Amino acid sequence: MKPVLRWLGCLLIAAFALQLFFILRIAAMAAIDPESTAFQRSEAWRVAAQGRANGDREWRQRWVPYAQISDSLKRAVIASEDSEFIYHQGVEWEAIERARQRNAKAEEIAARRAAQMRARGKEPRPTQLRGGSTITQQLAKNLLLSSERTMLRKAQELVLATTLEILLSKQRILEIYLNNVEWGEGIFGAEAASQYYFRKPAARLTASEAARLAVMLPSPKFFERRQGSGYLAGRTASIVARMPAAELP
Repeated sequence: MKPVLRWLGCLLIAAFALQLFFILRIAAMAAIDPESTAFQRSEAWRVAAQGRANGDREWRQRWVPYAQISDSLKRAVIASEDSEFIYHQGVEWEAIERARQRNAKAEEIAARRAAQMRARGKEPRPTQLRGGSTITQQLAKNLLLSSERTMLRKAQELVLATTLEILLSKQRILEIYLNNVEWGEGIFGAEAASQYYFRKPAARLTASEAARLAVMLPSPKFFERRQGSGYLAGRTASIVARMPAAELP
């Protein structure tokens, strides 16, 4: 019995130490810009494991302050990803349940549509599943966690999202998110995305350009290769219409 208790004690200490490490990392982000995220590091390892030299595709990222990111992009991302961003405390439980129900139906429909498209020799579009994740949850996952889909990882994400909301302002959360989110293969952050897709700084994005970037976020690599997609154009128009109602921190 003692070895079991000793093992459980060590496990609890390790779990406590991990949470303390996360809290200290997040607290430091109130003043220090994170140099990279867990997701970015995993992407770098993936590229290296596939044997592609860094020169094959430039890694694009440049941090810019919150004021140097156009309000249009901030509004577009909030309208597309998390319309209640300034009101919630990091997690929206009702949205998670609604997303679960929608995704179950979407997967059934997508499976039938994919079979039909493959029969015609066309590549099916990836199913647009929604996890009900807020911008804060997405940031928590990308900053500090792996991309594996497990209940334990999801639980940790919820804890970290709450911690982010307690220790950082809404404006700082959005600033870190926009400077680190993926917008294509090796393209991270608003400035890199704006320069890559529109050849201009993030501060000068128009409403339609900002909305187009926001629509790409659920599947950035997919839409990077399909800039002429009808879905992308239609969804962009929808986000532009919703942007005026999006409130900024």
